[in-house]
Amino acid sequence: MDRQNLATLLSPYKYRPWMVDNGAAAAAGGNKGLKGIIAGGITGGIEICITYPTEYVKTQLQLDEKGANKKYNGIVDCVKKTVATNGFFGLYRGLSVLLYGSIPKSATRFGAFEFLKTRTADSKGQLSAGGKLFCGLGAGVCEAILAVTPMETIKVKFINDQRSANPQFKGFAHGVGQIIKAEGISGIYKGLTPTILKQGSNQAIRFFVVESLKDLYKGDDINKPVPKLVVGVFGAIAGAASVFGNTPLDVIKTRMQGLEAAKYKNTADCAMQIMKNEGFPAFYKGTVPRLGRVCLDVAITFMIYDSFMDLFNKVWKD
Repeated sequence: MDRQNLATLLSPYKYRPWMVDNGAAAAAGGNKGLKGIIAGGITGGIEICITYPTEYVKTQLQLDEKGANKKYNGIVDCVKKTVATNGFFGLYRGLSVLLYGSIPKSATRFGAFEFLKTRTADSKGQLSAGGKLFCGLGAGVCEAILAVTPMETIKVKFINDQRSANPQFKGFAHGVGQIIKAEGISGIYKGLTPTILKQGSNQAIRFFVVESLKDLYKGDDINKPVPKLVVGVFGAIAGAASVFGNTPLDVIKTRMQGLEAAKYKNTADCAMQIMKNEGFPAFYKGTVPRLGRVCLDVAITFMIYDSFMDLFNKVWKD
């Protein structure tokens, strides 16, 4: 057997021919995914510091129930009472919790999207409509499991704790320790199913809208740069679409992660109890503050992320 035939026989690609075509793409995809993780993490930290007060108000309104336990009469009343009781920085209660979660959440989301995109895009790097939905959905599911569920559960419990007459949590580490001590590790994984549904649908909608609008803007020139302000507008539109598409899931998720989550048997039971006791409009509680936060959030996120990816693509070659 000559040397050439022996090399062919021992080649790792002989029985896995797809690796011949996809090996370079896989390597590039790995770099794309790593760039997405780093750019996404930086983006998440900056974005949450800007938008947190609207997240705080949204969560307070969603936790507010009808009847004798009702505390707030809308967004303005919630802001006034919070500032009067805890000062301006009361609107930033729980920021550290969300900051700890926002960086890995955003890193996971964009890293997963870039990784999946390299494996579903065509030879020109373009995604089909189904590909955009799939990559967005995959990114949302990944972030829900790896980052969002535990950190959102902790955040909601912290905010809920501050609503009580005698708050029990004295800080992030103490609060997490108390939750795990009382409920076990599953205590920070409450609402996993609605969170997967929410994040999956969120990111499927957002990435689909943003990627589709970018393609529409570029027309026949796929290399045409999209100005960052235009990306921001596309992000705001995508954010609005996701809010109207899945606010009911967000309300259910918030209730399932609150301190009174034990009164719900599961996701379906939570939805049924809300419908029975509070009616259909309760599923859209917090829509206005969420709309403002999400549109700003998604616009800022995609602008910052695109800026860092442009920078990385210039100085970090695949």
